Amino acid sequence: MTDERLRFDGWIAGVGTSSGTRLVVGHWPCSPFGAFSDVMVEHPDGERVLLAPSRRIADFVAATYRFDRVEVVPVSVTAVAPARASVWLVEAGPLRLRLRTGRRSALGLLLSAVPAAFARSPVWAALCDVPARLLMPGVRTLGRAGPGRREWYGARGLRPVVAADAVLDGVGLGALAPLEPPVAFGFGSAPRSPSLVRVTTTVELARTGR
Repeated sequence: MTDERLRFDGWIAGVGTSSGTRLVVGHWPCSPFGAFSDVMVEHPDGERVLLAPSRRIADFVAATYRFDRVEVVPVSVTAVAPARASVWLVEAGPLRLRLRTGRRSALGLLLSAVPAAFARSPVWAALCDVPARLLMPGVRTLGRAGPGRREWYGARGLRPVVAADAVLDGVGLGALAPLEPPVAFGFGSAPRSPSLVRVTTTVELARTGR
């Protein structure tokens, strides 16, 4: 009996703010749960909050990552001109976030050439793990994700986030800043430099009863 693999294809945006609040947005047009988006928030005091669009998705994400609080709220992500430098509008319960991305860097161009089959492979993720840690401290491409779960990421593109405007509970979070300290939702962080990453994420669930 083989382990079950759940695959999520989409984008992850990670940004810091001058208030110390850090935000990680997942936008998944293709997933086992259908299209959805979610937001992970880490406050300056270390409190980790998940904003998820349904109880089913909230339960899955909370079993894969670590949170101090989970809120089920409407979550939407709208991307304008996603094939070029673009604007992303995120609404998630008490959060309003506007991101603007810049042009792809040399690394972003290199990642865009990664074949889809490589992005799904745990062997490829293992090969990329050490270079990723050297180039982007805090970033990991595979690791343990909750009890009985393994996870790996296959990046297929990267753009810098060059501007952000975030309001949480009616309070502005300040100017765009590095994702510092690294977020602590799982085994790795999003890049320190605010970024939008095109990614295929695979979560492997260990089957019971073997």
